[in-house]
Amino acid sequence: MQLIPPTGEDIRLVHWISRAFRDPPAKIGVAVSGGGDSMALLHLFARWSAQTGRPIAAVTVDHGLRDGSDREAAAVAKFCAEIGVPHEILLWQDWDGHGNLQAVARDARYRLMADWAQRNGVGGIVLGHTKDDGAETFVMRLSRKAGVDGLAAMDTEFERGGMRYARPLWMVTRKQLRDYLTRNDVKWVEDPSNYDVDFERVRVRKALAELEGLGLGADALQHSSIVMRQARDALEYYTAQEARRLAVAEGADLIMPQRPDVPDEIARRLRAKAIQWMGHMPYPPRLTSMQHLMEGLALEGTHTLGGAIVTLKDGQLRFMRELNAVRTTVCKTDEIWDGRWAFDGPHAADLQVRALGEGIVDCPDWRDAGLPRASLMASPAIWRGDHLVSAPLAGYSQGWAARIVADFHSSLVAH
Repeated sequence: MQLIPPTGEDIRLVHWISRAFRDPPAKIGVAVSGGGDSMALLHLFARWSAQTGRPIAAVTVDHGLRDGSDREAAAVAKFCAEIGVPHEILLWQDWDGHGNLQAVARDARYRLMADWAQRNGVGGIVLGHTKDDGAETFVMRLSRKAGVDGLAAMDTEFERGGMRYARPLWMVTRKQLRDYLTRNDVKWVEDPSNYDVDFERVRVRKALAELEGLGLGADALQHSSIVMRQARDALEYYTAQEARRLAVAEGADLIMPQRPDVPDEIARRLRAKAIQWMGHMPYPPRLTSMQHLMEGLALEGTHTLGGAIVTLKDGQLRFMRELNAVRTTVCKTDEIWDGRWAFDGPHAADLQVRALGEGIVDCPDWRDAGLPRASLMASPAIWRGDHLVSAPLAGYSQGWAARIVADFHSSLVAH
């Protein structure tokens, strides 16, 4: 298939995708399922690549969850060969049947694509999310009583698992992309699940068609979601500012006032961000979880949430790592442990980093560290088999030092 230069309405669409990344990577990956949105994205980027000489590659993740998914992936591969775009099919085969299938599949998809990108020198991946997707997501989150963060528009550029992603079609409707495919004689497949009302998104899509007559179509909902995103970014900015003043690192722990002199929403965000960072969570805890946390602290003075232990004493909140959350976390001494700890010392192949745990009994001076026992037990230690070599935070350094390479304050970067 010959890729002709864009004309007319196609020029505007190519312009949109050309701005996918603020700092474009040398090679861009295109995630393609075979549906209309992603096929339009692929064809647009193929034309852009032909015009600019910038290399692209395409990837399809076959989850193998329904009949015909392999044929759809093969059809994408055939189309890529016709337009001269390198393409690879990735198979997801490690689902154990547990958890929310859609969420687990989404996580697997991102993981597989990131691995593929690193193998192929791809610096960023574009996704085919549209204006309609944003409107549907807004309604779905509204039905779950989401707040500012949940109702904020999807980020047009973001990072996940060390890989950059962009959504260049966020201002384009699904219909515009189908019209584009028709004009350019590009075939696509319709996922049967798009018509299955057992799926929430399909029901929302049908409801939006009815609400369009009331002025609640994709344009109106996108406007509200963008306003929410701006509000979220402002709140994140001031949360980071106040964190520098109120949140103090003490060893592996974070300490902040129970009742800081800030608006309630900023205080809530500070606590939620502290738990997210301490628990090494991809997202902050939900509002209801935070409410249960504060109730638990008021009743008992301690509460666990998201892999973190929070205590309340003398008007101060202390956030500590929970031992059970890191009991099985192991790495080499020259690797990052628990997403934040690096080590300096006499590295050796037979050494590994694990939580100190009950090894604290071999640290005679642990009390001099001034940190709670629970905090130290969840801190990193160097082991040779079952022999404790070093516990830097517990006063048993033995020539080793541990340092945080991703601290709390640096994690509070506004969107």
